[in-house]
Amino acid sequence: MRQIFFILLALIIFSSAALAQSKKIIYVPIDNRPVNFYQVLQVAQKLDYEILTPPEEFLGSKDFGGDPEKIWAWLDENAAQADYAVLSTDALIYGSLVASRLHDLDPQEIFSRVQRFKTFDEKFPHVTIYAFGSIMRTPRSWMHGGSEPEYYKNYGAKIFEYTALLDKQEMNELKGNDRRKLKKLETEIPKEYLDDWFDRRKENFDANKNLIALTRAGVFEYFLLGCDDSAMYSQTHRESRHLTEAAADMGKTVVQVTSGADELGMLMLARAVNRDRDHRPFVSVEYNAGKGAKTFPAYSNETIGTSIDAAIIAAGGLRVPDHERADLVLAVNTRDNGKTFEASNAKKNKLKPNDSVKNFVAIIKNFMAKNYPVAVADISFANGADKALMHRLKEDDLQFKIRAYGGWNTATNSTGFLIGAGVLTKFMDDKDVAELLITRYLDDWAYQANVRQEIVAEAYGLGINPYALDDNTTAQINEPLTEKISAFAEKNLLVPKRWRLENLKVRLPWKRIFECDPRFNLTVNERVGKVEK
Repeated sequence: MRQIFFILLALIIFSSAALAQSKKIIYVPIDNRPVNFYQVLQVAQKLDYEILTPPEEFLGSKDFGGDPEKIWAWLDENAAQADYAVLSTDALIYGSLVASRLHDLDPQEIFSRVQRFKTFDEKFPHVTIYAFGSIMRTPRSWMHGGSEPEYYKNYGAKIFEYTALLDKQEMNELKGNDRRKLKKLETEIPKEYLDDWFDRRKENFDANKNLIALTRAGVFEYFLLGCDDSAMYSQTHRESRHLTEAAADMGKTVVQVTSGADELGMLMLARAVNRDRDHRPFVSVEYNAGKGAKTFPAYSNETIGTSIDAAIIAAGGLRVPDHERADLVLAVNTRDNGKTFEASNAKKNKLKPNDSVKNFVAIIKNFMAKNYPVAVADISFANGADKALMHRLKEDDLQFKIRAYGGWNTATNSTGFLIGAGVLTKFMDDKDVAELLITRYLDDWAYQANVRQEIVAEAYGLGINPYALDDNTTAQINEPLTEKISAFAEKNLLVPKRWRLENLKVRLPWKRIFECDPRFNLTVNERVGKVEK
């Protein structure tokens, strides 16, 4: 009888495990860039979830704005088999993040696509929806390879300053000659350009306001709205204030307006997984000495402390004060003066550690000595790693002792993706964690902080614009790019001997130098012994 009991118990356990592993999540990314698409899937698939994504040719890319109608049709065909849906509202309304900045859609068409979320929810009530969208960015000026209207080349800086003053005016913070400057800018920027820019923003704002209303009606389990590249005073910040007010009655456990864009999909997928596992990760945060949480990073409209707290909530977590209680201890590398420089700034981003870096490494070592699961948020620089910090992590053999790392783009992109992926490493073995770490080291450290500058210099030397490549020049760059990244990895990555890094290939996915796509295999070194799952 006891034997039968244990057989039945084993069958129940096996069935439960199989059921858990069979869960399917639909994921519609904001576009097909690796950090929004492949790298998010890389995290989720290590947890035995089946991730359903639209065909890549439907998604936004460098040369294609995305096809909302085809994505909606694909959703309708595949949603019946899913348990959760993590959906980019930008992809399903405009086609992609870039398309949301440049579209010429009729307002009624936008409203119709917003309402399709309600129809989708009614048609598939068993699917729990986690949605994420963005508030249009307000760049300080035209950027290389930028995705603003053509007139932004000549008037972008003035448009930025004009809307910053409008934001200050609305907050009753205009000072000195600000009002005269506001009137002067209004006369200097052609009216047709301002009308075009503000009309498109109004359509985006109205869409987000309607999405918040759908959240209130229960269509979305959670809605995360991010401010794309922004500043303390800007049109993006201005709109975020009003949208925050529109959502205030629901609370942060239902809807949030925060800074960032490219990390939102990872955060919402993490929330879906944590919900499925009935897990609420505890996250503690330790900032480097100095400004710390009060650091106001470049490209953001809020302090980093505010953004990190929002990301923890968005991922389904709870911030706790005691490190010993945490499932993840987030160590945040900020500069003591609160400044955020570009990782490409050779005068600032050096190998020799200053006192701030030394202090931060001491913090990490202290956590490691206590066996805390540590994630390193490397945001003293934007768009790449702190070279001195990474050199110290190598020298002190800490690269593969931490659980997660992030330092690839803006401060909020880096911390948001890191928190989303980091809270899920609790369910991963050491090899899975190592693979995620290697991806970030190759992207954030090897490429963004080092090799990218070499590629830019070499491209210009050949008369190639690295911010606007074609198919031929991209193909020409991919081979030496792989060679450079491979050489960097060979010299700088101390991969534990029980594994081998093989078949490393790196490419430029968007025919520009902003991002790279590193792929590789991490295999078991048979001579050392297999790693058990």
